Amino acid sequence: MESCRSECKGYVQVYTGNGKGKTTAALGLALRAVGAGKRVYIAQFAKGREYSELKSLKRFYPRITVKQFGLKSFIRGKASAKDVTAARCGLEAAGRAIRSGKFNLVILDEANIATYFNLFRAESLLALLRDRPPHVEIVITGRYADKKIIEAADLVTEMREIRHYYAKGVKARQGIEH
Repeated sequence: MESCRSECKGYVQVYTGNGKGKTTAALGLALRAVGAGKRVYIAQFAKGREYSELKSLKRFYPRITVKQFGLKSFIRGKASAKDVTAARCGLEAAGRAIRSGKFNLVILDEANIATYFNLFRAESLLALLRDRPPHVEIVITGRYADKKIIEAADLVTEMREIRHYYAKGVKARQGIEH
């Protein structure tokens, strides 16, 4: 019975830092969860483009549901009112998915970026964590994780860049970074 308690409890994981691999790690966990018969909801914040992983993840529907709540990209500029609205609608949708009881794992991809750029407040994200059913595992990705989110997490992994070929002018490659 004790093993069921730890196996059935959902934890909060944060993947942050300036290194590559945060979303990749979260997607790997999604594949592992589906392989174990679990259902996954992925909310992507600040992402609105067609990324290669979306094509693959569609094959797992309805075991994996992916929703994007970002426009093209504002990371090189300033967030518009439309960016803020999209992110806040996404946070509300993620909250509904978390409370629905349909999903065992919910990935909030780039939610740390969303709080950093004030698309929504860290306190709103913390409220989702507090109000989730006890069996739901939450993964939050993105650079610049708020200290309050880190404190609330059960597991925090910081991806640290040591070397990246981007510094030599290599652009994002289809199927690897994009």
